[in-house]
Amino acid sequence: MSNFPVVIEPTAQDVVHAAAERFVAVAQQSVAARGRFTVALAGGSTPRALYELLALYEWSERVPWPQTHVFWGDERAVAPDSKDSNNRMARETLLDQVGIPPQNIRPMRGDAEDLDDAARDYEAQLRAMNGPLDLVLLGMGDDGHTASLVPGYSALRETERWCVATGVSPTEPRVPRLTLTLPCINAARHVLVLVTGGSKAARVAQVISGLKNGVTDSETLPIQGVQPRNGDLTWMLDASAARLLGD
Repeated sequence: MSNFPVVIEPTAQDVVHAAAERFVAVAQQSVAARGRFTVALAGGSTPRALYELLALYEWSERVPWPQTHVFWGDERAVAPDSKDSNNRMARETLLDQVGIPPQNIRPMRGDAEDLDDAARDYEAQLRAMNGPLDLVLLGMGDDGHTASLVPGYSALRETERWCVATGVSPTEPRVPRLTLTLPCINAARHVLVLVTGGSKAARVAQVISGLKNGVTDSETLPIQGVQPRNGDLTWMLDASAARLLGD
């Protein structure tokens, strides 16, 4: 996938503001076109800052919350009130503060006794929307993973299911996960990858160089498998994360 925009902002806060503008624009366009906006949220520090910004009145008033349907890209096998829960983080920073109908919030059941059943139930909820997600927010780990698609794990080779359970994650917290799969992510209308910080600069350069040159290995670098079929992919980086990118 050689042709996709890489947006470079001076600071992490600038990335968050640019991402908020994109979130608002896609939400408004989706509601105007189809009467609803479906989004999959991500965990992590940069998405947290995005949610905190969107919760502010001057931003939240621009989002059509009554027509917004919220999903998650992944979840840890923890209770919903755990400090490690992506659901809890998004609720505390954003969802509990805006006018979104409770029935439009669809968390993954990370505390389910049978995670495979929970994954199949989540896929059924996604498919019941009768269309692809309008927006998927993603981050990237130091190892090139995204959502809970980890190097070498079987979830990366899934070709049909939209949500699966994984084994114990090699990253903290070391618990099993639920995750959207590449078939689901790559069906989305818009995918936005947010990466900030100089510690990820080398991996960013490696991943984007491979994507630009058509040389990818999603088994080793899962985020290279994020290549929307009919939608658009945008990377948003701060200057620190982008410092090793070539021209």
